[in-house]
Amino acid sequence: MKKTSAINDLLKVMARLRSPTGCPWDREQNHYTLRRHAIEEVYELIDAIEAGDDHEMAEELGDLLLQIVFHCQMAKERGAFDFEKVCRLIVEKLVRRHPHVFGKIKVKNVDEVWVNWEKIKKAEKHGTKHARHSALDGIPKHLPALLRAEKLMKKALKAKLPLAGQNSKRRLAKTALARELFDLAELAQARGWSAEELLSVEIKRRERRFRQQERRNLQT
Repeated sequence: MKKTSAINDLLKVMARLRSPTGCPWDREQNHYTLRRHAIEEVYELIDAIEAGDDHEMAEELGDLLLQIVFHCQMAKERGAFDFEKVCRLIVEKLVRRHPHVFGKIKVKNVDEVWVNWEKIKKAEKHGTKHARHSALDGIPKHLPALLRAEKLMKKALKAKLPLAGQNSKRRLAKTALARELFDLAELAQARGWSAEELLSVEIKRRERRFRQQERRNLQT
């Protein structure tokens, strides 16, 4: 019996599950109903990586791949794109964004790799609806609040936008800071507030301020 490619088998199984005689649950899904499943699978993969469990890691990577194939099958049914196009796009992107590997660009270190990466990414999106007009653009809006805050601060620092004076210069040991973060979450909980929602509101306020400062810098 001829051995077939595992990825082709997966694509066929997914198509069968979505077919009129397939699984009722799979058939009724759409991109929106599945949107949070991918997030859950990523977190489970992180757990496997941190546990150093190769078998679990392989299984969780398969679950994550299933989400990709699932979305590709639904998009194929709509005539939008398929798995082949997704693979082709990422191959082209990797080659395009690594001119120091596939082209003649020379780099001295990782910092120069990142500088080139950002320049290429900005050029790719220029003139499209995804064009990035601000140094703060490109942060996924559904990131957990603390991760989003970290991303925002990193981008603000790269753009040389001022952070909050005293707080950014305060000296604090890692363990003390960890306790303080937990205490703040505990305090919010005790008062019936969501620390996640509170931080999200503050992030929006800080981002508005950063963008205002960015515009002022461009005008001077």
